[in-house]
Amino acid sequence: MTDYIIRTEHLTFHYSKNRKALDNVSLNVPKGSIYGFLGPNGAGKSTTMRLLTGILPQQNNSIYLFGKPLHKELPASFKKIGALVESPALYLHLSGYDNLKYIAKLRDVPESRINEVLELVDLQRDGKRKAKTYSLGMKQRLAIAIALLDEPELLLLDEPVNGLDPNGIQDIRRLLVKLNREKGITIFVSSHLLAEIEKMCTHVGIVSKGKIQFEGTMEELSKKSGLCKIRITINDAPRWHEQLVKDNPTVLLENNSQLSLELPNREEIPGFTKNLVNNGAEVYEIKILDGLEEWFMALVN
Repeated sequence: MTDYIIRTEHLTFHYSKNRKALDNVSLNVPKGSIYGFLGPNGAGKSTTMRLLTGILPQQNNSIYLFGKPLHKELPASFKKIGALVESPALYLHLSGYDNLKYIAKLRDVPESRINEVLELVDLQRDGKRKAKTYSLGMKQRLAIAIALLDEPELLLLDEPVNGLDPNGIQDIRRLLVKLNREKGITIFVSSHLLAEIEKMCTHVGIVSKGKIQFEGTMEELSKKSGLCKIRITINDAPRWHEQLVKDNPTVLLENNSQLSLELPNREEIPGFTKNLVNNGAEVYEIKILDGLEEWFMALVN
């Protein structure tokens, strides 16, 4: 039986009589997973995060953390949870180290833990700098370091890459994968960016207009989305186009070195590529196009 660290059963939430933010949302987040909670802005992601962290009170007692009802476990369950909801709350006039020291004292965490978390988030060289001099990505990593002080089993992150440049996004992605693999932390991360969820998550839940549209593994999501469009950079593309189009009418010749085509799903790519190479093709690059993105946009709209 799968051990779920977060489970919601028909979670519903109204901000007012006529405004339903969540409608029968059932989530199942396996222990040890990186679970991407994916949806457009206004879909209900932040409301869910606020309910999971107790910022908003439940209206139907349907949240279970670590197998126990949340309303019976508050506030004790938060010793096992690190959370970053909305923008990081930092003392900008203090150094990164002193931000952590202040929170460590409040939580009765030994000061020796501070250097450990600074190293985890790759801020050990910047710990003495004032937080106001940090880039947005560094502030986000410092906020994650604060969430990690108690050595949590579960990390809840609401849009952690929002507003970051490509380097900052990559840093956060690497950090989350590292925390999951090396520390065994289960991570529940919300985002409106399909590409980011795709690159780091093991499981995904897609929410739109307060309702769950899909939940499953990334492999299941890939299969569900159907056709996979790819672009191949290959030697002598016209010759290969002539050969491939006989069996696959979707093959298009884009230029002298590139072809595009559709395959039934992503799992077909390795076999297709191997077959090409075995037949003498020189394949320089295979790029997955927007099959999954198109399906995602159709689903949430």
